[in-house]
Amino acid sequence: MKRPWLPLAVFVVLLGFLGVGLTLKPRELPSALIDQPVPPFRLPVLAAPGQFVGPEDMRGQVWLLNVWASWCVACQVEHPVLMDFARAQRTPLLGLNYKDRPDEALRWLAQHGNPYQRSLADRDGRVGIELGVYGVPETYVIDRAGRIRYRHTGAVTPELLRDTLIPMIGRLNG
Repeated sequence: MKRPWLPLAVFVVLLGFLGVGLTLKPRELPSALIDQPVPPFRLPVLAAPGQFVGPEDMRGQVWLLNVWASWCVACQVEHPVLMDFARAQRTPLLGLNYKDRPDEALRWLAQHGNPYQRSLADRDGRVGIELGVYGVPETYVIDRAGRIRYRHTGAVTPELLRDTLIPMIGRLNG
């Protein structure tokens, strides 16, 4: 017994999957850490290797954590946006220098400017793994209690700052 409708049914199902796939936003990667505490860590400050900083040092304030590297092309694209953000002094911006050589990272900051209150050296990438970093750059909004409230994968744009990050920081500070 032949089923001439079977290829049509398979086509309709595949078309449904395609339709659902087209509605997804690939830039919005889910994170199990949203509304969870920042994983504990203590890392050396890039410019002062004898000093160590961790999330507990930021308790009581809303802050941004920006994962970056000197070898990252998208980090160069977002860097002027972060410089403008830092000049406005809206909230502390910490850098997490990911899988980079400290001398190259410091040279890159000297050349392009340093928007970070402090940049921490994650040379082996362990903290990045704890955060679930897919790649650089990534930016996290962290509230006063040390909970991750937002995660952005990719370069920070002026539009992202204006429409998402700054309003969120305002609500969390309010």
